[in-house]
Amino acid sequence: MRGRDVVSIDDLTPAELSEVLDRSAELKRAQRAGEPTPLLAGKTLAMIFEKPSLRTRVTFEVGMRHLGGGAVNLAPADIQLGTRESVPDVARNLSRWVDGIVARTFAHRTVVGLAAAASVPVINGLSDWEHPCQALADLLTVREHLGHLDGARIAWVGDGNNVLHSLLLGAAKMGVSVAAATPAGYAPAEEVARRAKEIASGTGAAVAMTTDAAEAVRGADIIYTDVWISMGQEAERAQRLRDFAGYQVNAALLRAAGGRPRVMHCLPAHRGEEITDEVLDGPSSIVLDQAENRLHAQKGLLALIL
Repeated sequence: MRGRDVVSIDDLTPAELSEVLDRSAELKRAQRAGEPTPLLAGKTLAMIFEKPSLRTRVTFEVGMRHLGGGAVNLAPADIQLGTRESVPDVARNLSRWVDGIVARTFAHRTVVGLAAAASVPVINGLSDWEHPCQALADLLTVREHLGHLDGARIAWVGDGNNVLHSLLLGAAKMGVSVAAATPAGYAPAEEVARRAKEIASGTGAAVAMTTDAAEAVRGADIIYTDVWISMGQEAERAQRLRDFAGYQVNAALLRAAGGRPRVMHCLPAHRGEEITDEVLDGPSSIVLDQAENRLHAQKGLLALIL
């Protein structure tokens, strides 16, 4: 995998996904045991952020330090990507100085453009189309809590957004079934759903779309939600709050699922909107384990591609 770009979770085969998760778990174990892992000594990662970031910035920067390397953060004002300097020019310049690039951008085409022009690996740290690093952390978290991935069942409740796109593709590759409940007009992109179903047909997983949240969560091992209003959608807030009424992850929805499902959220959370405090802070929540695993999953990925 050395030198590979990860612009989409679909850039990784099932075997490569397993390799990333296994390496991530080993690095997590080593960190907790206090064992040094200087696998990237002398390596530097450039981090381009067009959007605010807590988990992505901290976990990539800390992850590089744990692996013996370093990271350089580039805020919007630093490079003015696409205005002061073109995307290809930024990519070509950075390729002369650093060993890898992670980019959190508004437009997915920006990450695609960086990867096309750079001669070093480019990682999608979030775009409006996908969030592959989140999917890696999600799969690691599910595997830790259930003890397996193949045959697991995840229910997604909320917006058919970039996080769901990566989850559908990554889960299907690992034999994890996903039932997604979204309001009418907010389903994931048809091409992503079609691709996920194509992958799932070869792994034994199931991919289902519905507008009924109670139907989606029935029998689920994991209930997963995300904000209803993402960065850049603030002008749609009033309409989205009306459209997503009935899609809140709360105690009643957990009861509708039956069994003892775990609850996931990629954060940040808008408490009282897509999820209640009672659930987010309750015994079913594995949200902080999921957030921690952003660090370990990204370390696993960095160790393999840099």
